Amino acid sequence: MNSIKKSILLVGTLSCFSTQAQVKPEWPSPVPEIITGQVFFDRLELTRTNAQENRAVWDMQAWYGSDYHRAVFKSEGENTQNDGKPTDLERAELLYGYLISPFWSFQVGAGVKGELSSESNLEEYAVFSFSGLAPYWFEMENSLRINKEGDIQFVGEAEYEWLLSQTSYLQPRIELVANITDSEKYDRESGFSDIRIGLRYRQEIAREFAPYIGVYWSESLGNKRDKLKRLGEDTSEKGIVIGARLWF
Repeated sequence: MNSIKKSILLVGTLSCFSTQAQVKPEWPSPVPEIITGQVFFDRLELTRTNAQENRAVWDMQAWYGSDYHRAVFKSEGENTQNDGKPTDLERAELLYGYLISPFWSFQVGAGVKGELSSESNLEEYAVFSFSGLAPYWFEMENSLRINKEGDIQFVGEAEYEWLLSQTSYLQPRIELVANITDSEKYDRESGFSDIRIGLRYRQEIAREFAPYIGVYWSESLGNKRDKLKRLGEDTSEKGIVIGARLWF
């Protein structure tokens, strides 16, 4: 039995040396680093609110790079039809992303937000973000924004996908905004500011294109809620949405 083991060990050793001798230095590595990119619209939709307003909404992300290093662009905003006001840009960010674990990446960069008009003064800020998959497959993005005046704001988003069939999904979504500090220039008070909860049913026509319908509810919180009440304005909003999720 010992002689058989020695023979097997000898054959394995000789095979290893033979394989190494055949490897040429100009040959590529078994798994070369791949540079690629994607443009992804998570939300591209039309909204009808309980105040009978029609609103166009977009939420997109584009990236280019490898698994570990990426250039990332994020844009999100909305435009209410026929209200005489310019488009509201919720964010436009250019970031560098680094994969810190199999399911999480850290991103850092700069962004702007505000009304898209010639007279508006867009808010410029630095942003630090962690995004990825939490336990039980919750997709999350947590961002900290610090503007030029030193005002700090936190924005957290979470989504989950229930697979109903091979091509249909039910997707709840929640977004929470909190002001860490007061901002006199941009009229923000510290504390929780807004919460938005939505639910979408999505049907894939193809992997790259999936129309959906859904509903949402949003509510102002804390000091912002108290201020809106004093001004006699609504503190909550509900609506239905129709749109598509697509990527290329």
